[in-house]
Amino acid sequence: MRVITGTARGRKLRTPDNYDIRPTTDKVKEAMFNIVQFRVEGARVLDLFAGTGQLGIEALSRGARECVFVDRAPEAIRIVGENLRTAGFEKSASVVRTDSIAYLERARGFDLILTDPPYAGDLLEKALNLVGRFDILNNNGIMICESDRTLELPAMPEDRFARREYLYGRVKLTTFTRI
Repeated sequence: MRVITGTARGRKLRTPDNYDIRPTTDKVKEAMFNIVQFRVEGARVLDLFAGTGQLGIEALSRGARECVFVDRAPEAIRIVGENLRTAGFEKSASVVRTDSIAYLERARGFDLILTDPPYAGDLLEKALNLVGRFDILNNNGIMICESDRTLELPAMPEDRFARREYLYGRVKLTTFTRI
């Protein structure tokens, strides 16, 4: 696992010793950042369900102003910290060990939200519900969700969010843009 481009390009990031954390593949990560490429520079980013932190680190490498990494697992928080040091982004980042859904209940003001929760369960649906109800995502901000391609995501309020889907093998990327 590595940083694809930007100021930390080519830096190798630590991966977990076990499979409780499922890192995004380089192919999907590259596709994700191609989708949001013009929205990263200067953005305030949330890496929700951070895992290894690779998505937020990629955003920082591409010029994001700051990134908040949220995960509840102690191993994930440790790996995120190590990867931030490796990439040189400790000063641009905040790492929060808490339940990601609980964090959303008090979060505000993000330009870009990156979500890659465990595929099993309903965490993505819960996150979408909270982002749709509260002012977590700034106007013209974008939330990009990674999920299994078969997962049907709930609708967001159509008067406030535009939706697009992209398929990459067994993975689906869904974007919700705040309008």
